[in-house]
Amino acid sequence: MNALLLALSLVIGASATVTLLTILYRESVFDRIIGVGVIGTKATVLMALIGALFGRLDAFVDLALTYALLNFIGVLAVAKYFTSAEAEK
Repeated sequence: MNALLLALSLVIGASATVTLLTILYRESVFDRIIGVGVIGTKATVLMALIGALFGRLDAFVDLALTYALLNFIGVLAVAKYFTSAEAEK
């Protein structure tokens, strides 16, 4: 079971790296915002997997939910900022 959780964690980490490369090389601001949201979601899942791996799922799920909420609010704020900035042009 631990080997499976570790393998899943490595796969999610590798896909987050691919998403990071997408963020770096895309030109559109909205593509980058979506990429940041995707990385935040992957980090949330990764925290839950690490919690299951260490046997402390209760503590890590609380941290993952808090991070997911902050990520969601942050992505919405940045998207709202850039949407209003484009409307003013």
